[in-house]
Amino acid sequence: MLTWLMENMATIIISAVLVLVVAAIIVSMVRSKRKGKSSCGCGCAGCAMNGACHPAKPETMGK
Repeated sequence: MLTWLMENMATIIISAVLVLVVAAIIVSMVRSKRKGKSSCGCGCAGCAMNGACHPAKPETMGK
């Protein structure tokens, strides 16, 4: 078992680093989504799909 670990140490380390990077990206995306930020990072004003991902909120009648 120890020889297998030593033979594959580079693969194990690279895989662990990649898993950590992907996890960090996912956590960042979830936090941004919870804060209501856009996922593309450029804002919604000029986006052709802004009506699809952020539908207009209904007006309140009794203001």
